[in-house]
Amino acid sequence: MNLDQPLGSVIQGSLSAGLEVRLHPDVSVEEMRVGKFLVVQGVRSRFFCMLTDVTLGTSSQRILANPPSADDDFLREVLAGSGTFGTVNLTPMLMFTPQELSNGKSAIVPNGNTSLGSFQAQSSESMELLPVKTIPSHFSQVFDASDRDFRAVFGWEDDPTRRNFAIGQPLDMDVPVCIDLDRFIERSNGVFGKSGTGKSFLTRLLLSGIIRKQAAVNLIFDMHSEYGWEAVSEGKQFSTVKGLRQLFPSQVQVYTLDPESTKRRGIRDAHELYLSYDQIEVEDIMLVRQELNLSEASLENAIILRNEFGKSWITQLLNMTNEEIQLFCDEKRGNKSSIMALQRKLLRLDELKYMRSACPHNYVDQILQSLEAGKHVVVEFGSQSNMLSYMLATNVMTRRIHGSYVRKAEKFLQSKNPIDRPRPLVITIEEAHRFLDPATVRQTIFGIIAREMRKYFVTLLVVDQRPSGIDNEVMSQIGTRITALLNDDKDIEAIFTGVSGGQSLRSVLAKLDSKQQALILGHAVPMPVVVRTRPYDEKFYAEIGDTAWDEMSDEEVFAAAEAAKADLGF
Repeated sequence: MNLDQPLGSVIQGSLSAGLEVRLHPDVSVEEMRVGKFLVVQGVRSRFFCMLTDVTLGTSSQRILANPPSADDDFLREVLAGSGTFGTVNLTPMLMFTPQELSNGKSAIVPNGNTSLGSFQAQSSESMELLPVKTIPSHFSQVFDASDRDFRAVFGWEDDPTRRNFAIGQPLDMDVPVCIDLDRFIERSNGVFGKSGTGKSFLTRLLLSGIIRKQAAVNLIFDMHSEYGWEAVSEGKQFSTVKGLRQLFPSQVQVYTLDPESTKRRGIRDAHELYLSYDQIEVEDIMLVRQELNLSEASLENAIILRNEFGKSWITQLLNMTNEEIQLFCDEKRGNKSSIMALQRKLLRLDELKYMRSACPHNYVDQILQSLEAGKHVVVEFGSQSNMLSYMLATNVMTRRIHGSYVRKAEKFLQSKNPIDRPRPLVITIEEAHRFLDPATVRQTIFGIIAREMRKYFVTLLVVDQRPSGIDNEVMSQIGTRITALLNDDKDIEAIFTGVSGGQSLRSVLAKLDSKQQALILGHAVPMPVVVRTRPYDEKFYAEIGDTAWDEMSDEEVFAAAEAAKADLGF
């Protein structure tokens, strides 16, 4: 790839619709791929652009009416570049502008030289990266983007001034594309893609980067037991990939709602986790009303029971006889049939392995202490991965943890003491549309967190294959969206909710490969970018992981577990 060789010339365009570029005769249209990055050299600025469409053009309709035969190579070569040509559509994303020009001062380009080389010769300190407010002139030359361009836009992973993490590479280059983790955790974020496109691998990459760079602490609700410990890799041949506990044994703790399942999978020091009925609020029951098939009347009577019995309302209800229910309804104006239906359907909670009438100690506080100590927590569900179990447990725990963070944030705002500043917390949830759909988003703690935008140092990382099911207001607050292949038009439209210029990126998203490709856009990257995602393999383990779990003896594992329990007071 000759970076100094122009690929084409700008022939027309607009700021809103993008640029149309006619390729030079010696450039094959087959080399142009949607998602490729090109640079347009203007007189005063260099425009960093994404290729969004490829078309074929002719100079005369007569050529289309009488095309050359398949074996007439000579005539095709004669027509190439003059009678027939390729065109590409570019969307300008950013401008490299000399600082004296961006400051409004007039400047003369040295020696009148407007070539790409003259701009690249200037140091990065003398060039400023700006949003696109204009377009280059007619016949401006188009070049392949260089490694230096990518580093100027996306930075590099070893930058000592920023917490950059390499998420992948451009489709046709070997330069890393980095996300700024400090900006990433400032807002809630999403990983989207249809089933089988590698959402779990993308999520593991992001979580590994956050752990390695110490950008925040993580609370991961691991519905399908994919993040904490070894998981099955996608592919024809059976293989496994390491979990976060294996990569970072000293920093990650696993809590399990199904201890038997966790032991069968080989985790040697997972903490058991139980919830009690007195931790469940009416709002939690409202979230799982569909799973329990509860009517509006039953929920209204649940509020009456809660007002009468307080935190023990579920325990009291499950122990009530028909006569006691009738007496309660006579005194409190409840509806007997609705309360009896509520009682009958709440008996399903007894089927959940992690539910107890009373717990020996508060396990949610134990998780909070782990997070305060800088540990990253993975909550495994094992066989308890049905939607009723997952939605109920995540809502109950998150509501209490968020409440604790609210109190800490308020204390910090009052004292202004850096010691009181809470550690930023990222909460990862799967099947996010079940928590954030328009019908229930007001009833879940996750809707509140998504709209707060880190007001209390808590953000979400939502993982979902149906972004169209997420409430539009919440979707507009998603800061960074990392999206693998999506086919449904509604899902594609949802990805670009609140994104300016999203229309030109729709074709890019629809044409991604089904594996190891993703479109990244939003707060943590300076511009939308299509990447080949970083492999989650042995090389990655060596680059980012701590002491390998396999290298630790049983005695070391046991000692680490006991030390962790002692630190938490258990």
